[in-house]
Amino acid sequence: MDNKKRKPGSNWWYLLLLVQFVGTLWVPFYNSAGPAWAGIPFFYWYQMLMVFVGAGITAIVYFATE
Repeated sequence: MDNKKRKPGSNWWYLLLLVQFVGTLWVPFYNSAGPAWAGIPFFYWYQMLMVFVGAGITAIVYFATE
């Protein structure tokens, strides 16, 4: 087993993970058809955008706390 010592304050990085949950669980924020982007309603492209934002945030937290 690897017993690495964590830096003080490294747990604060995990709060970034809340951004992706708040952004997707607050449905009234993005529950609309407009503005459309390339013919795709806002409701769908916002959810797809949050997939990429969530992956980016997860990578940032992973590398910051590794």
